[in-house]
Amino acid sequence: MPEEGRRAGRAGVTAPVVAKKWRNGHGAKGAQEGGDVTEQTQQLPDAVPQKAASPAGEIRARWAWVEAEVWTERMLTALEQGVLGGKWFSLMDKVYALRNLRRAFERVKANQGAAGVDHVTVEEFERHLETNLEKLARSLADGSYRPQAIRRVWIPKPGGKEKRPLGIPTVRDRVVQTALRAVLEPIFERDFAAHSYGFRPNRGGKDALRRVNALLTAGYHWVVDADLKSYFDTIPHAALLDRVGEKVADSKVLGRLEAFLTAKVMETAEGWAPEEGTPQGAVMTA
Repeated sequence: MPEEGRRAGRAGVTAPVVAKKWRNGHGAKGAQEGGDVTEQTQQLPDAVPQKAASPAGEIRARWAWVEAEVWTERMLTALEQGVLGGKWFSLMDKVYALRNLRRAFERVKANQGAAGVDHVTVEEFERHLETNLEKLARSLADGSYRPQAIRRVWIPKPGGKEKRPLGIPTVRDRVVQTALRAVLEPIFERDFAAHSYGFRPNRGGKDALRRVNALLTAGYHWVVDADLKSYFDTIPHAALLDRVGEKVADSKVLGRLEAFLTAKVMETAEGWAPEEGTPQGAVMTA
C-alpha cells in the first residue's frame, strides 16, 4: 500500500507516494493463453492483492469484475503472475469471439446511447443481432473491419457557459470497442495505484470522497487540485500506442486501436481526420 507521506508541516504539501510498476524477472518461463506465465513470485502493485498464486476460485474472486467470456482461469493466473517479456500475444481472437461480442452488445444496449453517423439505433441493430455480430466477427477475423466516422456534438460543461465536444461512434463500433475493452482493461488495471479512481471498474467519485474523508479524519488537511487543459484533445497518438505496445504485442489489436484514434470526425459536412487527441464519449478512448 503506498504511503500517504508525512502530514503537512508549516511549509506546504507532502504528495502521496505512487505505487511503481514492476516487470518480469530475467529468464521467466511458463505458458498462458496469449502469452507465458512466469515462474518467479513477484510483488504485485497495490491495485492487486499482494498474494502468490492461489486456487482458481480465489483468483476469480479477486477479478470478479472481468468478463468471464474472455478471461479464463488460466489467463487470470497469467495476469497475476506476469507474462514472459511483459507482453500479451494473440488477443484478437478473444475480441471477435461471439460470446464476447454478445456481452459487449448487452453493455452498449444498457447505456442507451444515441445513433452514430449511420443513423442505426441500438434497437435497429438488435433486430438482426446475430447476423450483425457474426458479420462483425468475420470482419475482425479477416482484417477487413474499419470503424465508421464519429458524429461530434457539443454539450454544456457543468457550472459554466462553455461547451465540450462529445464523440458518438456508431452502434457497431461501440460494440467492437466494448469487446476490445473487455480484453485489454484487466491487463492495464493490475498496475494502477490503489487510490486512483477515475475511469476504473468498480470505482468512482464516491470512493474518492470516502478516501478524502478518511484522510481528513486521520488529520491530513492539505489538498492539491490540478487539471490539464484540453487533455483529451491533445493526447499524442504515437506515444499512446507506444505505451499500449509495452504490454500488448498483438498487431491486429494495436491496428484496431489506431483506427479508432484516427477515425474521421463528422462535425461539418466534410468532416476531418484527427492527428491527436481522443474522442470523448467513445468506449475505448473516453
